[in-house]
Amino acid sequence: MSTENNKISRRDFVTKASLALGSFMIVPRHVLGGINGSRYLAPSDIISLGFIGTGKQGRGLTTSFLNTNEVRIAAISEVYQAKAQLTLDRIKTHYEKNTQLGAYSEIPVYQDFRELLAKKEIDAVVIATPDHWHAAMAVRAAEAGKDIYCEKPLSLTVREGRAMVNAARKHKRVFQTGSMQRSWPEFRQTAELIRNGYIGEVKSIKVNVGSPPVAYNLSEEKLPEGLDWAKWLGPNESVVFNSELAPPISRDVFPNWRLYREFGGGMVTDWGAHMFDIVQWSLGMDDSGPIEVLAPDGKDIKFLTYKYENGITMTHEKWDWNNAIHFVGTEGEIKVQRKKIETTPVSLKDKIIGETEKHVYKSENHYKDFLDAIRKRSKPICDVEVGHRTASVCNIGNIAYRLNRSLKWNPKKEVFLDDKDANVLLGRTMNKEWGIKI
Repeated sequence: MSTENNKISRRDFVTKASLALGSFMIVPRHVLGGINGSRYLAPSDIISLGFIGTGKQGRGLTTSFLNTNEVRIAAISEVYQAKAQLTLDRIKTHYEKNTQLGAYSEIPVYQDFRELLAKKEIDAVVIATPDHWHAAMAVRAAEAGKDIYCEKPLSLTVREGRAMVNAARKHKRVFQTGSMQRSWPEFRQTAELIRNGYIGEVKSIKVNVGSPPVAYNLSEEKLPEGLDWAKWLGPNESVVFNSELAPPISRDVFPNWRLYREFGGGMVTDWGAHMFDIVQWSLGMDDSGPIEVLAPDGKDIKFLTYKYENGITMTHEKWDWNNAIHFVGTEGEIKVQRKKIETTPVSLKDKIIGETEKHVYKSENHYKDFLDAIRKRSKPICDVEVGHRTASVCNIGNIAYRLNRSLKWNPKKEVFLDDKDANVLLGRTMNKEWGIKI
Protein backbone atom coordinates (compact mmCIF):
# COMPACT_ATOMS: atom_id res chain seq x y z
CA MET A 1 0.00 0.00 0.00
CA SER A 2 1.38 3.40 -0.92
CA THR A 3 1.79 6.27 1.50
CA GLU A 4 -0.57 8.51 -0.44
CA ASN A 5 -3.32 5.90 -0.42
CA ASN A 6 -3.13 5.53 3.34
CA LYS A 7 -3.30 9.19 4.29
CA ILE A 8 -6.68 10.76 4.95
CA SER A 9 -7.23 13.46 2.36
CA ARG A 10 -8.76 16.68 3.69
CA ARG A 11 -9.87 19.57 1.52
CA ASP A 12 -8.75 22.12 4.02
CA PHE A 13 -5.09 21.03 4.06
CA VAL A 14 -3.20 24.09 2.81
CA THR A 15 -0.10 22.09 1.98
CA LYS A 16 0.83 18.48 1.69
CA ALA A 17 0.81 16.79 5.06
CA SER A 18 4.42 15.79 4.66
CA LEU A 19 5.42 19.46 4.85
CA ALA A 20 3.41 20.17 7.96
CA LEU A 21 6.04 19.19 10.51
CA GLY A 22 8.42 21.77 9.17
CA SER A 23 5.93 24.60 9.55
CA PHE A 24 5.49 24.61 13.32
CA MET A 25 6.25 27.97 14.85
CA ILE A 26 9.14 28.15 17.28
CA VAL A 27 7.61 29.63 20.41
CA PRO A 28 9.50 32.68 21.73
CA ARG A 29 11.43 32.42 25.00
CA HIS A 30 9.30 35.07 26.73
CA VAL A 31 6.16 33.15 25.86
CA LEU A 32 7.47 29.83 27.14
CA GLY A 33 8.61 31.22 30.46
CA GLY A 34 6.25 31.90 33.34
CA ILE A 35 2.88 31.34 31.64
CA ASN A 36 0.39 30.32 34.31
CA GLY A 37 3.25 29.36 36.58
CA SER A 38 4.77 26.98 34.03
CA ARG A 39 8.52 26.66 33.77
CA TYR A 40 10.59 27.93 30.88
CA LEU A 41 11.35 25.31 28.25
CA ALA A 42 13.72 25.89 25.40
CA PRO A 43 12.28 24.94 21.98
CA SER A 44 14.60 21.93 21.96
CA ASP A 45 12.89 20.67 25.13
CA ILE A 46 9.40 20.72 23.63
CA ILE A 47 8.45 17.06 23.08
CA SER A 48 6.90 16.04 19.78
CA LEU A 49 4.02 13.60 20.21
CA GLY A 50 2.27 11.33 17.77
CA PHE A 51 -1.28 10.30 18.67
CA ILE A 52 -2.42 6.81 17.65
CA GLY A 53 -6.19 6.59 18.08
CA THR A 54 -8.25 9.75 18.38
CA GLY A 55 -11.64 8.58 19.61
CA LYS A 56 -13.24 10.00 22.75
CA GLN A 57 -10.35 9.06 25.05
CA GLY A 58 -7.68 10.12 22.56
CA ARG A 59 -9.28 13.50 22.02
CA GLY A 60 -9.32 14.11 25.75
CA LEU A 61 -5.66 13.20 25.99
CA THR A 62 -4.71 15.77 23.35
CA THR A 63 -6.05 18.46 25.69
CA SER A 64 -4.35 16.91 28.73
CA PHE A 65 -0.97 16.94 27.03
CA LEU A 66 -1.35 20.36 25.40
CA ASN A 67 -2.27 21.80 28.81
CA THR A 68 1.23 20.95 30.04
CA ASN A 69 2.65 23.60 27.63
CA GLU A 70 5.49 21.13 27.04
CA VAL A 71 4.47 19.34 23.83
CA ARG A 72 3.49 19.80 20.25
CA ILE A 73 1.33 17.25 18.47
CA ALA A 74 3.26 16.42 15.35
CA ALA A 75 1.03 13.78 13.72
CA ILE A 76 -1.98 11.58 14.35
CA SER A 77 -3.03 8.15 13.15
CA GLU A 78 -6.72 7.32 12.95
CA VAL A 79 -8.73 4.82 10.89
CA TYR A 80 -12.03 6.73 11.19
CA GLN A 81 -11.81 9.94 9.16
CA ALA A 82 -14.56 11.82 11.00
CA LYS A 83 -12.85 11.24 14.35
CA ALA A 84 -9.51 12.41 12.96
CA GLN A 85 -11.14 15.63 11.80
CA LEU A 86 -12.90 16.14 15.12
CA THR A 87 -9.55 15.81 16.89
CA LEU A 88 -7.83 18.22 14.53
CA ASP A 89 -10.60 20.74 15.15
CA ARG A 90 -10.17 20.35 18.92
CA ILE A 91 -6.41 20.87 18.71
CA LYS A 92 -6.85 23.94 16.51
CA THR A 93 -9.38 25.41 18.95
CA HIS A 94 -6.98 24.78 21.80
CA TYR A 95 -4.29 26.80 20.00
CA GLU A 96 -6.76 29.61 19.34
CA LYS A 97 -7.64 29.81 23.04
CA ASN A 98 -4.07 29.42 24.26
CA THR A 99 -2.01 31.84 22.20
CA GLN A 100 1.08 31.21 24.33
CA LEU A 101 1.48 27.93 22.45
CA GLY A 102 2.18 29.79 19.21
CA ALA A 103 0.44 29.39 15.86
CA TYR A 104 -1.43 26.23 14.91
CA SER A 105 0.00 24.40 11.91
CA GLU A 106 -1.65 21.65 9.92
CA ILE A 107 -1.04 18.17 11.34
CA PRO A 108 -0.58 15.13 9.07
CA VAL A 109 -3.03 12.26 9.50
CA TYR A 110 -2.22 8.63 8.72
CA GLN A 111 -4.50 5.63 8.55
CA ASP A 112 -1.50 3.30 8.92
CA PHE A 113 0.20 4.00 12.26
CA ARG A 114 3.47 2.58 10.94
CA GLU A 115 3.87 5.70 8.82
CA LEU A 116 3.62 7.83 11.94
CA LEU A 117 6.24 5.67 13.66
CA ALA A 118 8.57 6.24 10.71
CA LYS A 119 8.66 10.01 11.38
CA LYS A 120 12.01 10.71 13.00
CA GLU A 121 10.75 14.04 14.35
CA ILE A 122 8.36 12.27 16.73
CA ASP A 123 9.80 11.65 20.19
CA ALA A 124 6.95 9.71 21.75
CA VAL A 125 3.54 8.26 20.95
CA VAL A 126 0.24 8.24 22.81
CA ILE A 127 -1.71 5.03 22.14
CA ALA A 128 -5.44 5.43 22.80
CA THR A 129 -6.88 2.65 20.65
CA PRO A 130 -9.11 -0.26 21.67
CA ASP A 131 -7.28 -2.78 23.85
CA HIS A 132 -6.86 -5.41 21.12
CA TRP A 133 -4.39 -3.08 19.38
CA HIS A 134 -2.24 -2.02 22.35
CA ALA A 135 0.50 -4.64 22.25
CA ALA A 136 0.90 -4.71 18.47
CA MET A 137 1.32 -0.94 18.41
CA ALA A 138 3.42 -0.53 21.54
CA VAL A 139 5.94 -3.19 20.56
CA ARG A 140 6.39 -1.58 17.13
CA ALA A 141 6.68 1.86 18.73
CA ALA A 142 9.47 0.63 21.01
CA GLU A 143 11.24 -0.92 18.03
CA ALA A 144 10.95 2.44 16.24
CA GLY A 145 12.68 4.18 19.16
CA LYS A 146 9.62 6.03 20.46
CA ASP A 147 8.77 6.53 24.10
CA ILE A 148 5.23 5.42 24.86
CA TYR A 149 2.14 6.51 26.77
CA CYS A 150 -0.43 3.73 26.43
CA GLU A 151 -3.94 3.77 27.77
CA LYS A 152 -5.15 1.31 30.38
CA PRO A 153 -5.87 -1.53 30.60
CA LEU A 154 -2.39 -2.07 29.22
CA SER A 155 -3.01 -5.37 27.45
CA LEU A 156 -5.75 -7.71 26.30
CA THR A 157 -3.83 -10.80 27.46
CA VAL A 158 -1.07 -11.53 29.94
CA ARG A 159 1.41 -12.58 27.26
CA GLU A 160 0.81 -9.42 25.26
CA GLY A 161 1.54 -7.40 28.38
CA ARG A 162 4.82 -9.23 28.94
CA ALA A 163 5.75 -8.64 25.29
CA MET A 164 5.22 -4.90 25.84
CA VAL A 165 7.49 -4.94 28.91
CA ASN A 166 10.17 -6.88 27.06
CA ALA A 167 10.11 -4.51 24.08
CA ALA A 168 10.31 -1.42 26.28
CA ARG A 169 13.26 -2.83 28.20
CA LYS A 170 15.10 -4.11 25.12
CA HIS A 171 14.86 -0.76 23.35
CA LYS A 172 15.32 1.33 26.52
CA ARG A 173 12.02 3.17 26.17
CA VAL A 174 10.19 5.28 28.74
CA PHE A 175 6.70 3.80 29.03
CA GLN A 176 3.83 5.31 31.02
CA THR A 177 0.57 3.42 31.52
CA GLY A 178 -2.47 5.71 31.51
CA SER A 179 -3.52 4.79 35.06
CA MET A 180 -3.74 8.43 36.06
CA GLN A 181 -5.32 7.72 39.44
CA ARG A 182 -1.76 7.21 40.72
CA SER A 183 -1.28 10.94 40.21
CA TRP A 184 -4.37 11.84 42.28
CA PRO A 185 -4.09 12.73 45.98
CA GLU A 186 -6.88 10.55 47.41
CA PHE A 187 -5.26 7.41 46.01
CA ARG A 188 -1.74 8.42 47.05
CA GLN A 189 -3.09 9.04 50.58
CA THR A 190 -4.69 5.59 50.55
CA ALA A 191 -1.47 3.87 49.51
CA GLU A 192 0.62 5.68 52.11
CA LEU A 193 -1.85 5.08 54.94
CA ILE A 194 -1.85 1.36 54.19
CA ARG A 195 1.90 1.06 53.70
CA ASN A 196 2.51 2.79 57.03
CA GLY A 197 0.11 0.52 58.89
CA TYR A 198 -2.49 3.11 59.84
CA ILE A 199 -5.35 0.61 59.46
CA GLY A 200 -3.27 -2.17 60.96
CA GLU A 201 -2.86 -5.42 59.09
CA VAL A 202 -4.98 -5.50 55.93
CA LYS A 203 -7.33 -8.47 56.04
CA SER A 204 -9.77 -8.02 53.18
CA ILE A 205 -10.45 -5.76 50.23
CA LYS A 206 -13.64 -5.28 48.22
CA VAL A 207 -13.42 -3.89 44.68
CA ASN A 208 -16.60 -2.83 42.88
CA VAL A 209 -15.97 -2.42 39.15
CA GLY A 210 -18.68 -4.14 37.10
CA SER A 211 -18.92 -7.26 34.98
CA PRO A 212 -16.55 -9.46 32.91
CA PRO A 213 -16.76 -9.47 29.09
CA VAL A 214 -18.89 -11.60 26.79
CA ALA A 215 -18.23 -13.00 23.33
CA TYR A 216 -18.99 -10.61 20.47
CA ASN A 217 -22.62 -11.11 19.48
CA LEU A 218 -23.81 -7.92 17.74
CA SER A 219 -25.63 -7.85 14.40
CA GLU A 220 -24.12 -6.38 11.27
CA GLU A 221 -24.73 -2.72 10.42
CA LYS A 222 -23.80 -0.63 7.42
CA LEU A 223 -20.18 0.44 7.48
CA PRO A 224 -19.95 4.25 7.77
CA GLU A 225 -18.10 6.29 5.20
CA GLY A 226 -14.53 7.08 6.16
CA LEU A 227 -13.93 4.07 8.45
CA ASP A 228 -11.28 1.53 7.41
CA TRP A 229 -12.78 -1.50 9.16
CA ALA A 230 -9.90 -3.85 8.33
CA LYS A 231 -7.45 -1.50 10.04
CA TRP A 232 -9.80 -1.02 13.00
CA LEU A 233 -9.77 -4.80 13.49
CA GLY A 234 -6.02 -4.94 12.96
CA PRO A 235 -4.57 -8.16 14.46
CA ASN A 236 -8.02 -9.65 15.11
CA GLU A 237 -10.10 -12.09 13.12
CA SER A 238 -12.75 -10.44 10.98
CA VAL A 239 -16.15 -9.74 12.55
CA VAL A 240 -19.12 -7.77 11.27
CA PHE A 241 -19.27 -4.03 11.95
CA ASN A 242 -21.63 -2.65 14.55
CA SER A 243 -21.64 0.98 15.66
CA GLU A 244 -21.42 -0.06 19.31
CA LEU A 245 -17.76 -0.78 18.57
CA ALA A 246 -17.06 2.49 16.75
CA PRO A 247 -19.93 4.95 17.29
CA PRO A 248 -20.34 7.97 15.00
CA ILE A 249 -19.23 11.38 16.23
CA SER A 250 -22.89 12.32 16.71
CA ARG A 251 -22.83 9.99 19.74
CA ASP A 252 -20.31 11.42 22.19
CA VAL A 253 -19.91 8.24 24.24
CA PHE A 254 -17.21 5.82 25.20
CA PRO A 255 -17.61 2.93 22.73
CA ASN A 256 -18.72 -0.50 23.88
CA TRP A 257 -15.97 -2.57 22.26
CA ARG A 258 -14.71 -2.89 25.85
CA LEU A 259 -17.65 -5.18 26.69
CA TYR A 260 -16.56 -7.94 24.26
CA ARG A 261 -13.65 -10.26 24.97
CA GLU A 262 -12.29 -10.04 21.42
CA PHE A 263 -11.51 -6.35 22.00
CA GLY A 264 -11.54 -5.72 25.76
CA GLY A 265 -12.04 -7.28 29.16
CA GLY A 266 -15.41 -5.88 30.19
CA MET A 267 -15.61 -3.66 33.24
CA VAL A 268 -13.24 -6.05 35.04
CA THR A 269 -10.40 -4.54 33.00
CA ASP A 270 -11.93 -1.20 32.01
CA TRP A 271 -12.51 0.02 35.58
CA GLY A 272 -10.56 -2.76 37.22
CA ALA A 273 -7.37 -1.48 35.62
CA HIS A 274 -7.90 1.63 37.76
CA MET A 275 -9.09 0.11 41.01
CA PHE A 276 -7.12 -3.13 41.14
CA ASP A 277 -4.16 -0.91 40.30
CA ILE A 278 -4.60 1.08 43.51
CA VAL A 279 -4.80 -2.17 45.47
CA GLN A 280 -1.56 -3.44 43.92
CA TRP A 281 0.10 -0.09 44.69
CA SER A 282 -1.15 0.07 48.25
CA LEU A 283 0.01 -3.48 48.99
CA GLY A 284 3.44 -2.93 47.45
CA MET A 285 2.77 -5.58 44.81
CA ASP A 286 3.75 -3.65 41.67
CA ASP A 287 6.13 -6.39 40.57
CA SER A 288 3.94 -9.33 41.54
CA GLY A 289 0.30 -10.25 42.17
CA PRO A 290 -2.06 -12.75 43.80
CA ILE A 291 -1.30 -16.47 43.91
CA GLU A 292 -4.84 -17.76 43.50
CA VAL A 293 -8.15 -16.65 42.01
CA LEU A 294 -11.33 -18.40 43.09
CA ALA A 295 -14.37 -18.42 40.82
CA PRO A 296 -17.75 -17.90 42.51
CA ASP A 297 -19.59 -21.20 42.96
CA GLY A 298 -22.92 -19.97 44.34
CA LYS A 299 -22.16 -21.65 47.67
CA ASP A 300 -19.07 -21.05 49.77
CA ILE A 301 -17.44 -18.65 47.31
CA LYS A 302 -19.97 -15.92 46.65
CA PHE A 303 -17.68 -13.57 44.70
CA LEU A 304 -14.60 -13.82 42.53
CA THR A 305 -11.85 -13.91 45.15
CA TYR A 306 -8.13 -13.25 44.85
CA LYS A 307 -5.68 -14.52 47.46
CA TYR A 308 -2.23 -13.02 48.04
CA GLU A 309 0.65 -15.00 49.50
CA ASN A 310 0.51 -12.94 52.71
CA GLY A 311 -3.08 -14.07 53.34
CA ILE A 312 -4.90 -10.93 52.17
CA THR A 313 -8.07 -11.65 50.21
CA MET A 314 -9.62 -9.35 47.62
CA THR A 315 -13.12 -9.82 46.24
CA HIS A 316 -14.72 -8.47 43.09
CA GLU A 317 -18.14 -7.56 44.43
CA LYS A 318 -20.72 -4.81 44.57
CA TRP A 319 -20.91 -2.62 47.63
CA ASP A 320 -22.30 0.84 48.39
CA TRP A 321 -19.86 2.85 46.25
CA ASN A 322 -19.52 2.32 42.50
CA ASN A 323 -16.05 1.94 40.96
CA ALA A 324 -14.45 2.02 44.37
CA ILE A 325 -12.33 0.09 46.89
CA HIS A 326 -13.02 -0.83 50.53
CA PHE A 327 -9.94 -1.82 52.55
CA VAL A 328 -10.57 -3.50 55.92
CA GLY A 329 -7.72 -3.76 58.41
CA THR A 330 -7.29 -4.88 62.01
CA GLU A 331 -7.30 -1.25 63.23
CA GLY A 332 -9.34 0.66 60.68
CA GLU A 333 -10.88 0.95 57.23
CA ILE A 334 -10.50 3.01 54.07
CA LYS A 335 -13.15 3.57 51.40
CA VAL A 336 -11.92 5.35 48.29
CA GLN A 337 -13.17 6.32 44.86
CA ARG A 338 -12.42 9.24 42.57
CA LYS A 339 -12.48 12.52 44.50
CA LYS A 340 -13.69 10.82 47.68
CA ILE A 341 -12.05 9.09 50.63
CA GLU A 342 -13.56 8.05 53.96
CA THR A 343 -11.57 6.51 56.79
CA THR A 344 -12.04 4.85 60.15
CA PRO A 345 -10.77 6.49 62.30
CA VAL A 346 -11.98 9.67 60.58
CA SER A 347 -8.70 11.47 61.36
CA LEU A 348 -6.79 9.28 58.90
CA LYS A 349 -8.39 11.01 55.93
CA ASP A 350 -6.27 14.12 56.46
CA LYS A 351 -3.33 12.44 58.18
CA ILE A 352 -0.04 14.02 57.14
CA ILE A 353 2.51 11.30 56.48
CA GLY A 354 5.78 12.24 58.15
CA GLU A 355 9.06 12.72 56.34
CA THR A 356 10.60 9.64 57.96
CA GLU A 357 7.63 7.41 57.10
CA LYS A 358 7.07 5.33 53.99
CA HIS A 359 6.18 7.28 50.87
CA VAL A 360 5.15 6.22 47.40
CA TYR A 361 6.27 7.88 44.17
CA LYS A 362 4.66 11.31 44.07
CA SER A 363 3.21 12.65 40.84
CA GLU A 364 0.65 15.44 40.70
CA ASN A 365 0.21 15.41 36.92
CA HIS A 366 0.30 12.09 35.07
CA TYR A 367 1.16 13.69 31.74
CA LYS A 368 3.95 15.94 33.01
CA ASP A 369 5.32 12.96 34.91
CA PHE A 370 5.66 11.10 31.61
CA LEU A 371 7.34 14.07 29.94
CA ASP A 372 9.74 14.51 32.87
CA ALA A 373 10.64 10.81 32.67
CA ILE A 374 11.39 11.18 28.97
CA ARG A 375 13.86 13.98 29.71
CA LYS A 376 15.43 12.16 32.65
CA ARG A 377 15.34 8.71 30.96
CA SER A 378 13.75 7.36 34.14
CA LYS A 379 10.73 5.22 34.99
CA PRO A 380 7.46 7.19 35.35
CA ILE A 381 4.94 6.63 38.12
CA CYS A 382 3.08 3.90 36.21
CA ASP A 383 5.84 2.14 34.29
CA VAL A 384 5.01 -0.60 31.79
CA GLU A 385 5.77 -3.36 34.32
CA VAL A 386 3.30 -1.79 36.75
CA GLY A 387 0.62 -1.52 34.08
CA HIS A 388 1.25 -5.09 32.98
CA ARG A 389 0.94 -6.46 36.52
CA THR A 390 -2.35 -4.66 37.09
CA ALA A 391 -3.73 -5.82 33.74
CA SER A 392 -2.68 -9.35 34.66
CA VAL A 393 -4.77 -9.23 37.85
CA CYS A 394 -7.76 -8.27 35.71
CA ASN A 395 -7.02 -10.81 32.99
CA ILE A 396 -6.58 -13.82 35.26
CA GLY A 397 -9.85 -12.89 36.95
CA ASN A 398 -11.58 -12.92 33.58
CA ILE A 399 -10.06 -16.33 32.83
CA ALA A 400 -11.46 -17.72 36.09
CA TYR A 401 -14.88 -16.30 35.20
CA ARG A 402 -14.69 -17.76 31.69
CA LEU A 403 -13.65 -21.25 32.80
CA ASN A 404 -15.85 -21.04 35.91
CA ARG A 405 -13.23 -22.63 38.12
CA SER A 406 -10.61 -21.66 40.65
CA LEU A 407 -7.02 -21.28 39.50
CA LYS A 408 -3.60 -21.24 41.14
CA TRP A 409 -1.31 -18.53 39.74
CA ASN A 410 2.46 -18.19 39.78
CA PRO A 411 3.10 -14.43 39.49
CA LYS A 412 6.84 -14.92 39.04
CA LYS A 413 6.57 -17.28 36.07
CA GLU A 414 3.21 -15.85 34.95
CA VAL A 415 1.58 -19.23 34.45
CA PHE A 416 -1.30 -21.14 36.01
CA LEU A 417 -0.37 -24.29 37.89
CA ASP A 418 -1.55 -27.55 36.35
CA ASP A 419 -4.22 -26.05 34.09
CA LYS A 420 -3.54 -26.24 30.35
CA ASP A 421 -6.87 -24.70 29.36
CA ALA A 422 -6.25 -21.67 31.53
CA ASN A 423 -2.72 -21.23 30.23
CA VAL A 424 -3.97 -21.24 26.64
CA LEU A 425 -6.06 -18.17 27.51
CA LEU A 426 -2.97 -16.23 28.61
CA GLY A 427 -2.42 -15.40 24.94
CA ARG A 428 -4.38 -15.36 21.70
CA THR A 429 -3.96 -15.80 17.97
CA MET A 430 -3.22 -12.70 15.92
CA ASN A 431 -3.04 -12.43 12.14
CA LYS A 432 0.24 -12.24 10.24
CA GLU A 433 -0.09 -8.68 8.98
CA TRP A 434 -0.58 -6.92 12.29
CA GLY A 435 0.21 -9.47 14.98
CA ILE A 436 3.36 -9.72 17.06
CA LYS A 437 5.18 -12.61 18.68
CA ILE A 438 3.96 -13.23 22.23
